[in-house]
Amino acid sequence: MAVSYKRLWKLLIDKDMKKGELCRLAGISTASVTKMGRNGCVTTDVLDKICTALECNIEDVMEISRTDSL
Repeated sequence: MAVSYKRLWKLLIDKDMKKGELCRLAGISTASVTKMGRNGCVTTDVLDKICTALECNIEDVMEISRTDSL
């Protein structure tokens, strides 16, 4: 499975918000945002803080796609 945070980056653009502002508002580290920029894994705690700060749902910030065929 592959994780993508493209939806988060689009949401930040729509809200005219910088990544640093997201860090401050959500109380998360820049390292977490950097990981997400590389489509890396972050904890559900980080995702919860982002969703709370942006007043959105998890599917608004990320998507998971299968890379294997069934």
